[in-house]
Amino acid sequence: MSGGPAVNDRGLAYGDGLFETVRVTASGAAPLWPRHRARLLDGAARLRIPVAPDALDRCLADALTAAPPGTGLIKLILTRGPGGRGYLPPSHPTPSLFAQHGTVPEWSPLLRRDGIETGLCNEPLERDPLAGLKHLNRLPQVLARMEVARRGWHEGLLLDRRGCPLEATAMNLFALFGDTLWTPALDAAGVAGVGRAWLLARAGEQGRPVQVRLRPLSHLRTADSVFLINSVVGVLPVRKLAQWVWPVTAPVRQFQEDFEVLFS
Repeated sequence: MSGGPAVNDRGLAYGDGLFETVRVTASGAAPLWPRHRARLLDGAARLRIPVAPDALDRCLADALTAAPPGTGLIKLILTRGPGGRGYLPPSHPTPSLFAQHGTVPEWSPLLRRDGIETGLCNEPLERDPLAGLKHLNRLPQVLARMEVARRGWHEGLLLDRRGCPLEATAMNLFALFGDTLWTPALDAAGVAGVGRAWLLARAGEQGRPVQVRLRPLSHLRTADSVFLINSVVGVLPVRKLAQWVWPVTAPVRQFQEDFEVLFS
């Protein structure tokens, strides 16, 4: 493993790699690291990038040791390493694994309490043979995020070609219908987030019915509440999408609180 990318690194040239953004506590703990680690190892296996599990642990530990005051995020990036000009990777790659420090993005207490306004992004998410993984090819999300900024939304909802909602630009989508928790299936497109996995497990602990399947956008119209989650920001209620408005219900508040307890 190298300490950073070379100029001919395949991660720079082709997006040939993966990343994880790990939130850490003020004391330097990373409560969701086992989930990040498992997803990174799964992605590396699917991309056939050789990496040892203990190398990931060492990279995170070294990053935490070197973290400046105020650090709230450690971003781990794994690429296949240098590999020439062509698409065919070397048969014996020398992967790059390195870390970056960052702070947790701020969302105002008002938005966390009352919910955010979202819009529908114009470009659909196409089918992705690497659906679910946090790979480095994130240009659709880059373009979607530019649209969100241009339109003045807080977040944007991405649909598939059939008009089924998949996810926000950087967060996973959930809705409550009575006691039932719903989230889209991400077998064909989208990122299966670590926050999403935590929330599904939490719902299971509560004995809450869960549906993971694609549904048309109109399905959201009858939801009792809608919210987003990722492993960095936690739970953000959605107050408005186009003409639809939802309240922030007690279960959403509880999910918010339960997530923040992890990092207190």
